[in-house]
Amino acid sequence: MNSEKRNQNFMEQKWTEKKEDGYRLLQNENGPELGISEGSRVKILVVDGYAFKDLAGAGELLPYEDWRLSYEKRAKDLAERLEIEDIAGLMLYSAHQLIPAKGKLAETFGGTYEGKRYEESGAKPWELTDQQKEFVQKDKVRHVLIMGLESTEVAVRWNNNLQALAENTGFGIPVNNSSDPRHSAGSTAEYMGVTGEPISKWANGIGLSASFDPELVKAFGEAGSAEYRALGITTALSPQIDLATEPRWMRFADTFGEHTQMTIDMTKAYCDGFQTTEGTADGWGKDSVNTMAKHFPGGGPCEGGRDAHYAYGKYAVYPGENFAEHLRPFTEGAFSLGGKTKKASAVMPYYTISYERDQKYGENVGNSFNKYLIQDLLREELGYDGVVCTDWGITHDTGKTEEEFAGKCWGVEHLTEAERHLKALEAGVDQFGGNNDVKPVMEAYGMACEKYGKEATDARFRRSAYRLLLNIFRTGLFENPYLNLKSSLSIVGCETFKEKGFESQLRSVTMVKNREHVLPLKKGIKVYIPKRHIRSYLNFMSMPTGDQTVTPMAKQAAASYFHITEDPREADAALCFIESPISVGYDPKDREDGGNGYVPVVLQYRPYEAKTAREISIAGGDPLEASKDRGYKGKWNTAANEEDLDLILNMRKEMGEKPVIAIVTLKNPMVMAEFEPYTDAILVEYGVTPAAVLDVLTGAFDPEGLLPIQIPKDMETVEQQKEDVAFDMECYEDSEGHTYDFGYGMNFGGVIRDERTKKYVK
Repeated sequence: MNSEKRNQNFMEQKWTEKKEDGYRLLQNENGPELGISEGSRVKILVVDGYAFKDLAGAGELLPYEDWRLSYEKRAKDLAERLEIEDIAGLMLYSAHQLIPAKGKLAETFGGTYEGKRYEESGAKPWELTDQQKEFVQKDKVRHVLIMGLESTEVAVRWNNNLQALAENTGFGIPVNNSSDPRHSAGSTAEYMGVTGEPISKWANGIGLSASFDPELVKAFGEAGSAEYRALGITTALSPQIDLATEPRWMRFADTFGEHTQMTIDMTKAYCDGFQTTEGTADGWGKDSVNTMAKHFPGGGPCEGGRDAHYAYGKYAVYPGENFAEHLRPFTEGAFSLGGKTKKASAVMPYYTISYERDQKYGENVGNSFNKYLIQDLLREELGYDGVVCTDWGITHDTGKTEEEFAGKCWGVEHLTEAERHLKALEAGVDQFGGNNDVKPVMEAYGMACEKYGKEATDARFRRSAYRLLLNIFRTGLFENPYLNLKSSLSIVGCETFKEKGFESQLRSVTMVKNREHVLPLKKGIKVYIPKRHIRSYLNFMSMPTGDQTVTPMAKQAAASYFHITEDPREADAALCFIESPISVGYDPKDREDGGNGYVPVVLQYRPYEAKTAREISIAGGDPLEASKDRGYKGKWNTAANEEDLDLILNMRKEMGEKPVIAIVTLKNPMVMAEFEPYTDAILVEYGVTPAAVLDVLTGAFDPEGLLPIQIPKDMETVEQQKEDVAFDMECYEDSEGHTYDFGYGMNFGGVIRDERTKKYVK
């Protein structure tokens, strides 16, 4: 160790060292722990008796290496030292990573080990892929998006391998790993299907809102950040704070709903919970997780409910001229936190073209390419100085058809990849989601030098470098990015977090009907749980699912509560597990038959004809389309799970006077008029484990969830509502005389009226 000491001034040593698995840990007195990988090139500097990392290999303590200085001073110092190639690497945010890169998903997302597939390589699951090694060393990537994790142990060992590689590359900048939400108890989101770590399971966004309790959201943030840090994740690509004013939007369930003040309150609680390290002067530290609030300026008002992951859904529209309302979750929530960290550390614009909202340049381009929205509005008018990161894949080329899942360069399809990077930089963006390749960023740099001069371009790049580095310094990664396996195993999925998560699930379940107090059911009675059939539809990746016969997940769990019979005639009650209608607002067959491809997104089960839809769409225009009219008036569409309705109707006939209970997984507001009269009770859940539903069904938990949404009377009211306006639907009144409006819910005693329903009103 003596050979590693530099600038030793013979003062008393104020640090101790111990060996961990694969790294060394140096503990400074009244200072931070320093983690250094085994065999690292990084030496130890001793100044005033304290230990520091010589990350730059300069043999002297540089300001960015001095943990006694402020995060701001350190970030500024390093930003000025970096080469432009290093800054370009910081600007990259990797594509989704599978750890290990195995199975069918690896065919889509990639990953090899010494040129071989994982299954053929003999590699350990925590080894780095060829691609990960390349983008860290060659492209200098320092922001990595984690999707799949096989286990907590794999996460810990992979993180430590990755950080060791980064430590020994360039200026030793550690990697800022991130994740999309991975705590949801449901398994329907694209990023949830491959989580293997035993992380605690909580209600999702709209489910948390059903509690009407921001303190629950803060508790989630605190638990979630602890588990993220134990997995090596220091940035959450959340919360999703779009006002969900368009009921047909496929991302509705991950929002906090359409109530502006509730969304503001939930946003503050979420960001404070994730970002705050207790006991520090500014709230930042080793327990903090950066939050990336999304999607600026609000992705909710997508025309006709079509989502901007696809060319057919690229436009956000404002028929109610309500643009300013959609900014409030950002200005009054994410940018005005109650905690010491003050603001969400990053913002992600949505893919959408916010149609005719550019008040200065008149451009209809994707939000991240729009200088008015990012530089003029977000940066200058609203004063946001944190990181702005694009959504994933906006610089990549589009697909060959409107429905293809590919690049999302809306409005700038005609530009080259490098020109798209330049346009986003000109708009005020700092970072490019889903790009591991530094080449187009460096090409954009060259173009900018020609256009603005090298001095101005370098200054622009260093501004982004400062913002990006600041978020890495604030979370303590420069001191110790390494994980202790024993500690991580004790945190991820610990009993305390699992219990709190399960409580959030219970509190989200919303009872909207309970005719003659049929619920709760007695344990041990005979119940029948029918299977479901779902016709093929285009999934998130825009691939056909094929026909599916589904046995509800709850059936196996229900055996611990009831006697399960396969004959409905023997049953004391029928439990019908169904899902809100599944539909896509674009049909390739309609296009092939000479139409424009656009069809209605339906929130009812039976075939629907859009008789009252707009004559002509508000927005339109696409390189793949001859017409700018995306209207679908007079066209039909049917939910892929139409047979969920038949399931209820058949059970009513089979059961006679015996109870038929519907348990609805609600991903969007839906037309309940089709099935409500044929049920005795209805429970709404937003993506929870079967045990949460069964505990409510049997009275182990008295339901307390409230509708954080409106249930529309019919599809006509859905068509007539305006995409950007909240609470503008006529709501359904059921056979018991109850109106399924925002804030409505029942417990076993009747309709809930409490402090929550007084606090949050339409």
